Amino acid sequence: MEKYSSGLVSESFWFVEFKQFIKLRVEGKSWDEIKELCLKDNLLGISKEYRAKRIFGYLKNRAQVLEEDLLDLFLISDLATQKIITLIAIAKGNRLFNEFLYEEYREKSILGIEELTASDINIFFNKKQDQSEDIANWTDVTLKRLRSSYMNFLTDAGLLTVVDGKRIITPPILDIALENYLMDKGEMYIARAVRGVS
Repeated sequence: MEKYSSGLVSESFWFVEFKQFIKLRVEGKSWDEIKELCLKDNLLGISKEYRAKRIFGYLKNRAQVLEEDLLDLFLISDLATQKIITLIAIAKGNRLFNEFLYEEYREKSILGIEELTASDINIFFNKKQDQSEDIANWTDVTLKRLRSSYMNFLTDAGLLTVVDGKRIITPPILDIALENYLMDKGEMYIARAVRGVS
């Protein structure tokens, strides 16, 4: 079973950059060619090479969890669906965030709870700390940064909407092509997690 990771503390949603990566991959560029575009042509718009290398690695890993036909679907989808596919890629690459989406976000939505709070995420982390020695050893600073990343990912993907400082749960209606794709691949759990339904 995949180990729990706190690696998302170093990542952002990077939607525009992720979209560029997918477009280049579908056009047939190799990972070496995309890396060269990042480092030599400043594809990511980052002046420091070490930072460009790190973000290239994060985005490459994120794109690699998606199958080729989902990359194709990404390019022909509307903006809202592209953002949801980006969120799905993040969730598929990180066990803890995947579980958070399914166990916490989905559950709150099913119960009709309007808002997702920092306390909700803390309770989720506490529960996971009881189940995993790895997570139990993470520092409070790590958990705080992770909580912030989770909130930002959900907001950037449109699953939360900020109203008067509150993070309101706004589960999307999935594009039928994406829902059919997930059903065909036996991944309806992720569709239910994102839509917040049982």
